[in-house]
Amino acid sequence: MFLAQINNIDLDLADQLTIVLTTTMASIGSAAIPGAGLVLLVTVLQSVGLNPAWISIIFPIDRLLDMCRTVVNISGDIAISTIVAKSENEIGVGQVTELEN
Repeated sequence: MFLAQINNIDLDLADQLTIVLTTTMASIGSAAIPGAGLVLLVTVLQSVGLNPAWISIIFPIDRLLDMCRTVVNISGDIAISTIVAKSENEIGVGQVTELEN
């Protein structure tokens, strides 16, 4: 929607709902690799008839944002994995051992 606004294009409610649905469906099936969001953005822009070349406006700052998203994603995965493992008694204080050389 940001790209449409800076190019003075009004998106009606149907276009906005299309963006929400396309983004949701694309994010469910996206690969967990750096930069996958930009590839998916092309699909979202094309779904409402916007120019995919406008990604070049977002590209310079996306790398930094992608790293921040990755940190949040990994931190959440670690926290939930630890909570589940602890609730299943899979880990405990005495179970952690050091590797022998």
